[in-house]
Amino acid sequence: MLSFARGRIVFWEGASMWVLSADPSVGKEGVKGTLHSHHAVQVTFRLDGWYRLESGDLLVDTPVAAVAPDARHAITANGTVAFVYIEPESTAGRAVVRRLFAERPLTAVETALFGKLPARLLAEFRDPAVTEARLIDIGRAIVSALAGEIEISTPDERVSKVLSWANAQLATSVRLADAAKVAGLSPDRLRHVFVRHTGLPFRTYVLWLRLLKALEAFAQGESLTEAAHMAGFADSAHLSRTFRRTFGVAAAELRIN
Repeated sequence: MLSFARGRIVFWEGASMWVLSADPSVGKEGVKGTLHSHHAVQVTFRLDGWYRLESGDLLVDTPVAAVAPDARHAITANGTVAFVYIEPESTAGRAVVRRLFAERPLTAVETALFGKLPARLLAEFRDPAVTEARLIDIGRAIVSALAGEIEISTPDERVSKVLSWANAQLATSVRLADAAKVAGLSPDRLRHVFVRHTGLPFRTYVLWLRLLKALEAFAQGESLTEAAHMAGFADSAHLSRTFRRTFGVAAAELRIN
């Protein structure tokens, strides 16, 4: 994880955005992260500083760059950089993977796709009164710009009931069979309807809910162990392994000033 003085992390269904401002004490050479990999697609934005991404013999330092799922890479950066992580099993994630990684796992991304979104993101990040909802709106717009036209239906009443039920069950078991009973559907039918209306497989959606719940609890001062239990993880080690597999960083490293 890069050393930083200030940052914001927001989550929504199947995605997350991290805006980090490097500690000024690192100097003009910046700070280099360790070589690592993670399952989420990573899209990196240079906001008011610089970064350099490396993967094998590939090097990219363009204003926007993307890293494919599970590709080993390292970043050197300074100033303010944003990372948008996208679940590759989601409808949007699959579209992004098809669009960006046909030739190589590390690639520059056209800045024209995003219009004024990066500038808006930097301005919002600098605003001490910025809300999580405003940052999530920008993150969603970035993912939409990357994915292009995708078809996701508005959740119907059955899926909405399942989502409310799942959120209330996170500290315990959240099984597809039980969710199907809540929806009044067979498990196979719910599996199909759920993807169509949320863009994510049921199990993957629940995992992201758990990650969000754990991060919220941790940010509010709960211990890592208590945050893990509140979100339905077996223990802090389980939570940290899941965070590292998804984002390339352990949950314990997420304290932000």
